[in-house]
Amino acid sequence: MDTNAISIQSLDTYYGINAQRFRRQYKEKLSGFRQWNKQSHALDYLIYPKNIGVQLAIDETSVSNGELYTILTNKLKKGKKGSIVGIFKGTQASEIISHIRKHIPAHLRNRVKEITLDMAGSMNLIAKSCFIKADRVTDRFHVQKLASEAVQELRIKYRWKVLSSENRAYKRAKRENREYTPKLLANGDSKKQVLARSRYLLFKSMEKWTNTQCVRANILFDNYPDIERAYHLTNQLRCIYNQIIDPDVARLKLAKWFDEIEKAGFDSFNSIRQTFQTHSEQIINYFKRRSTNAFAESFNSKIKEFRRSFRGVVDVKYFLFRLTKIYA
Repeated sequence: MDTNAISIQSLDTYYGINAQRFRRQYKEKLSGFRQWNKQSHALDYLIYPKNIGVQLAIDETSVSNGELYTILTNKLKKGKKGSIVGIFKGTQASEIISHIRKHIPAHLRNRVKEITLDMAGSMNLIAKSCFIKADRVTDRFHVQKLASEAVQELRIKYRWKVLSSENRAYKRAKRENREYTPKLLANGDSKKQVLARSRYLLFKSMEKWTNTQCVRANILFDNYPDIERAYHLTNQLRCIYNQIIDPDVARLKLAKWFDEIEKAGFDSFNSIRQTFQTHSEQIINYFKRRSTNAFAESFNSKIKEFRRSFRGVVDVKYFLFRLTKIYA
């Protein structure tokens, strides 16, 4: 959205114009909403074939009250006019595929060389069915997030064990009519606290830790070697993604990483291995052009900001009209 735009509420505040009346007049008379030729199907789909480009992104976003819409965007338009290729109600792949095939000619769809997406099965099916000549690229940050969540799962498992142990110790002290004080570690944290306060540092690479986080990490790893090993596994994955290597080399490095996962024997990493096997080609495609789905995430943020400026979405059709007026 244009950062220099003046909100209707500002006209009320600074110029004494009745905001509610002006909103109504703008919607009914000035905006062209009532003459919009897409009104009959706007709540189901909106498609702009002329905006299609060689690099697309697909993602879902919430428009109102958790109602999901799937948005197809042209990455080369950089979030400006011409960015929106299509907006579709819901995430039902079969319906979206039908709309795309019907309203975007095959010769335009065949121009697409790459489409970035997350690991949702519906998004993959849409991309595979509608853009048959495009490389499908799974976003690296979704892959890394899976690995980080596996580490967090391990941290949380140990935290529950510590909580249970402390509760038993507290009850025992109460029965013996004495005060229970948990043992403190070198930095002044208890085991429960060090596990809770290590959450954010485990999401970051070591070089980004503060001095306090370095101390806490060393204490955490001394007490829980499993967490250290799991953290280093995620760091290895991050390092692979940070290298500028061709797909064949990446495939070999990821295969070795899988071996490390298997040797570690962590249950929390099993789902990662299965996910990699399911999406292996799309994950490897990242290393061709190092494309991510960051544009789609950024565009979602624009939609959220636009929604906020509406102070909530009451009329979804009008919201979509304004959105496409600016970005399509």
